[in-house]
Amino acid sequence: MGRRPFRCYRYQKNKPYIKSRYCRGVPESKIRIYDVGHKKALVDTFPFVAHLACDEKQQISSEALEACRVAVNKHLTKTIGKDGYHIRMRVHPFHVIRANKMLSCAGADRLSSGMRHSYGKPIGVAARVNIGQILLSVRAKDVNEKHVIEAIRRGKFKFAGRQKIVKSLKWGFTKYPREEYVALRKNGVLSADGNIVKVNTRHGPLAKSTLFLGGHM
Repeated sequence: MGRRPFRCYRYQKNKPYIKSRYCRGVPESKIRIYDVGHKKALVDTFPFVAHLACDEKQQISSEALEACRVAVNKHLTKTIGKDGYHIRMRVHPFHVIRANKMLSCAGADRLSSGMRHSYGKPIGVAARVNIGQILLSVRAKDVNEKHVIEAIRRGKFKFAGRQKIVKSLKWGFTKYPREEYVALRKNGVLSADGNIVKVNTRHGPLAKSTLFLGGHM
């Protein structure tokens, strides 16, 4: 007996069912890498960001998430090079999917119990997503905008249902709109901290205050 088609598991019908000490023997998730590309690029390097947002309440298998990641990564590596972007998968597959294994050989009706005790065995994992939830985000330079959107469009075909490609108004993976980000960086309120930003508060000793030492207080 092969794998069931994922249309059997596409909709969220029951409660979340996760791996635990009671639910053992769960197969490993197919997606193991969630950040791809130049993930250590400083926050100022990649201002443009685009998201793939889900338009349905559904379940997405770990196989589909991995297929999408590979498709997006392949297109961006070919077009803008492996150091020109940073992909981040934003959903994690924790929900365990079960199947009641049936025998399909000759005389199976004598051996199998049909729908008696039909609680299935774990066969894989999936992510439960809501309407408007972001599935993946890609940050890059402004000149590579069309390549990023084309890569996300290709990755979209790996999922069932509808998704939308959204261009963000924020700077990279930060929570600040572009104009506000630039102003706060000039004022010294924000400082780069790897691929995110750090907020310099007005609390604490002056000797350790970045704002005071930079002459912004």
